[in-house]
Amino acid sequence: MTETSDVLLARLMSLHPKVIDLTLDRMWRLLAALDNPQDRLPPVVHIAGTNGKGSTLATIRAGLEATGARVHAYTSPHLARFHERIRIAGDLIDEDHLARVLDRCEAANGGAPITYFEITTCAALLAMAEAPADWCLIEVGLGGRLDATNVVARPRLTVITPVDLDHQQYLGETVPEIAFEKAGILKRGTPCVVAPQSDAAREVIEDRAARTGAPLIAAGQHWHVSAENGRLVFEDETGLLDLSLPRLPGPHQIVNAGTSLAALRYLGVDEAACEAAVTRAEWPARMQRLMTGRVADWAASCELWLDGGHNPAAGQAVADTLATLPPRPTHLVCGMLRTKDAEGYLRPLVSRAGSLTALAIPGETATLTAGETAEAGRRAGFTRIVEAPTLETALRDLAAAAPGSRVLICGSLYLAGHVLRENMAVHARTGATPC
Repeated sequence: MTETSDVLLARLMSLHPKVIDLTLDRMWRLLAALDNPQDRLPPVVHIAGTNGKGSTLATIRAGLEATGARVHAYTSPHLARFHERIRIAGDLIDEDHLARVLDRCEAANGGAPITYFEITTCAALLAMAEAPADWCLIEVGLGGRLDATNVVARPRLTVITPVDLDHQQYLGETVPEIAFEKAGILKRGTPCVVAPQSDAAREVIEDRAARTGAPLIAAGQHWHVSAENGRLVFEDETGLLDLSLPRLPGPHQIVNAGTSLAALRYLGVDEAACEAAVTRAEWPARMQRLMTGRVADWAASCELWLDGGHNPAAGQAVADTLATLPPRPTHLVCGMLRTKDAEGYLRPLVSRAGSLTALAIPGETATLTAGETAEAGRRAGFTRIVEAPTLETALRDLAAAAPGSRVLICGSLYLAGHVLRENMAVHARTGATPC
């Protein structure tokens, strides 16, 4: 009898090599033992970038599915359950299917050193290769050039969302160094949709494209997007689209929507599917409003929001989004990992929030302590700072002290995952489980 996915995933963690080295050697070894599922996938769209990868993938998926297409998708990390990472023909992978492919990958690996992300990526590729679909959307986990997802020899399309500073310990200390890693997904003869970039990132991507022989479909050259009079206006060589604004909130989602539309136009979808792409896309923990559930109850007198962005560019995007919302006193509840630039993330938010409540991320060994996040907030410019022992305490205290205010829980996808798991717990008052 196959073990549960939770048991298998816990055991796979123990296979992690003692020294983290970005390489594809372990992937090639295990994929060969699995009969190379990466070569048996439906047409692949491979998506890299620093911010916006998940939102862009979700929007492309919504557009393709609006045509009636069956779409596989692989994303990371998950928020509440690992199953969220793998969609098979539109649906989250079920428990039996996930357990079976994990079991097969563990057996084929034979106990050899391999990272958690590598072996679970092999499981995702195996599951997607063995189920019929029309498209396969794959999000890069870290970087691009040596990422475990960069094993598809000839994707139909690649996409690079905005590149900025993140994961510097692995990808390099500068934007050009990071852009070089992201551009590693480019393949000879495969077009790449490129989102708006800084000059430093754009030059690196263009140089890599020229060397690789990968045609670019670049923002500002081959396509343009803007918000005008409450509408989304997209234009490329095919013509102009006048669409509804994206369902996903925030000015940065205009760029993500434009990147997705450029991809969808290349893939041949019609205007109705493009409209569906921007109006139906869902991506949790990206400026998500929480209105019901256990966590929402803790802040019952407040307008509660959740965002998982965690680097300086994401902090700016959140600040820009807050600026578009109706005026209301705003307070942050923030927890971050020690691998992130907490001060850089918080600095753009100082002008948008009246206070910062700092806490540690529950269950995460790499979390900053509440005191460390508070200190980062002081350096960023916050003057009203509180340290909270738990999320519940933070929200209940804010609800009592500032009823009617806007509260944003932010700083980490790991904190966002904790929030969503807590919020899905049995509803405190009614006993119902919220959607």
